[in-house]
Amino acid sequence: MIATEIQENTARYVMNTYTRLPLTIERGQGCLVYDAEGREYLDCVAGIAVNILGHAHPDIVEAITRQARQLIHTSNLFYTEPQTQLAEQLVQHSFADKVFFCNSGTEANEAAIKLARRHAIQSFGPQRIEILTMLKSFHGRTLASLSATGQPVLQEGFGPLVPGFQYVPFNDFEKLEAALTPKTAAIMLEPIQAEGGVVLPDTDYLKKIRNLCDERKILLIFDEVQTGMGRTGTLFAYEQMGIQPDIMTLAKGLGGGVPIGACLATESVASAFGPGTHASTFGGNPLACAASLKVLDLLLDGGKLEEGRAAGEYLAQGLTALSTQISCIREARGMGLLQGLELAIEGKPLVLECLERRVLINSTMGNVLRFVPPLIISNAQIDRLLTVLSDALSKRN
Repeated sequence: MIATEIQENTARYVMNTYTRLPLTIERGQGCLVYDAEGREYLDCVAGIAVNILGHAHPDIVEAITRQARQLIHTSNLFYTEPQTQLAEQLVQHSFADKVFFCNSGTEANEAAIKLARRHAIQSFGPQRIEILTMLKSFHGRTLASLSATGQPVLQEGFGPLVPGFQYVPFNDFEKLEAALTPKTAAIMLEPIQAEGGVVLPDTDYLKKIRNLCDERKILLIFDEVQTGMGRTGTLFAYEQMGIQPDIMTLAKGLGGGVPIGACLATESVASAFGPGTHASTFGGNPLACAASLKVLDLLLDGGKLEEGRAAGEYLAQGLTALSTQISCIREARGMGLLQGLELAIEGKPLVLECLERRVLINSTMGNVLRFVPPLIISNAQIDRLLTVLSDALSKRN
């Protein structure tokens, strides 16, 4: 089908839940994607931080192909080697002792919410059910994860929400501390608010929260769905924060493009789950786990983590230089290859202009341009992005 026919049929047959850009992508290779007419685009969205090692990475393709020939799915009524191996690798390279597998970030956050509540109820009684989250946070679209998301605009029309969530401003420790009650079971937050505008924590903010959680016997949950898997320069963002959570959620880059999510926890917390307390039919299936194992191998032993860290530094330097030259940029900020430009103007027109110049970016919170390219992006490709951004933003100076 031609691109217009694909777009028309999508409008006809697919529920209208997305604002799509006028681009039909046919294939991808590395940091590039190609439309139905064969035109090339530099992909700095990467499936919204999913294609962590780019498109059609040959080692990931080979791992998926090999596993598909052997075994795709069995359900969790049986044991499989790829799931066991992936759990072992995640435990060995994180704070955690146990892993629950699912299919997405929102499912991982649902698991974290259920685990935190069950642990608190078992430890302190049925009144200990509240979870404190951040304004402008994003934890998913299912009902509990949406209830945890501190954005009323996303919650509108879906009430009644799941009770037991309270919201405080990110980076305001005093208001967070004041919001705690005897009912508080956990504090849940993203180490960096990605959907919330690429907002980094203030110095010692997360350490203060960790200390507070220890004092009050409250669990600390890190949503690393977007910040994990090398996105910020280390395998997990918490490694750069000087603390460890009790529960962590992963997805997006974990499968390199294949749907998979994970909820990781310490032994004492994970023990609150037993047979029948939580489950996922497709969670941890052999195909997804084989892909994730190869992603981890390439990050940890294949040098891709270091490659991404260097690329993040180069991109950050370039965006910072732009911010000193162009007045409509309020701030350049980020960590690793999760970078943002906060603008004094709307971001969507810039996204569309970059699309016309065949560079894919996206905008969040209305006025923040977000850049989450694959870790394998080259300096020459970053220069291409910076040139297009400079031209587009200079017109609005």
